[in-house]
Amino acid sequence: MNPLLGTVAVVTGASSGIGRGIALSLGAAGAVVIAVGRSDDRLSATCAAIHAAGGHALAAICDITFEEQVARMFEQVETERGPVGILVNNAGTFAAGAVEDVTVDEWRRVLDVNLTGTFLCMREALRRMKPRKSGRILNIGSISSFVPRPMSAPYAASKAGLVGLTRTAALEARSHGISVGCLHPGNVLTDMRQDLATEMNREPMMRVEEVAELARAMLMVDPGSSVWELTALPIEQPYLGRG
Repeated sequence: MNPLLGTVAVVTGASSGIGRGIALSLGAAGAVVIAVGRSDDRLSATCAAIHAAGGHALAAICDITFEEQVARMFEQVETERGPVGILVNNAGTFAAGAVEDVTVDEWRRVLDVNLTGTFLCMREALRRMKPRKSGRILNIGSISSFVPRPMSAPYAASKAGLVGLTRTAALEARSHGISVGCLHPGNVLTDMRQDLATEMNREPMMRVEEVAELARAMLMVDPGSSVWELTALPIEQPYLGRG
């Protein structure tokens, strides 16, 4: 049996990169994909690719840092497409710089998207999933939550906070038949990692499709089981101590 067939799956940050890859993978597995983001054109392209492969998808314009927009998006999705069975929190952003040089605006921007936005989506999903006693939530973290790079304090802090949020939600949700987990990728060859003039972009990379396959696998385990956390990275990527 295919547990994804016909399941409504909300994927944030689905207009590009890992989010787009996960949306395509879930669509190919038979899920009804709700591609969430702020770019109408790019979301439409994601949905078109899913449709071209024989799947079903709908674009949902939403800034996940605003709780009113998140609540409205979930309400509209469930009214038009049925109950949300899967939430993939992938939307994220980055700011570089030494701790002493990071501005408060940069700090808040990264935390708002990576952590607060994820919290808002999880909160709305759990409010709807708990009465139904079913559902799966997958957060896309990073190995930076455990071994950060220099010059990345806002990003590393947001991903470390995501671990605490995920684990707490997993404990609270498990008695309601809901699985909450976190996938921690290492280097992934997204559009943002194409500039070979940047040293870290010359490190070994995973393909977006590989990460998407892992995400799909975490969502396809038996309903009575849960993949708590999974870390995946290229074999030769610097990891422990970034060495």
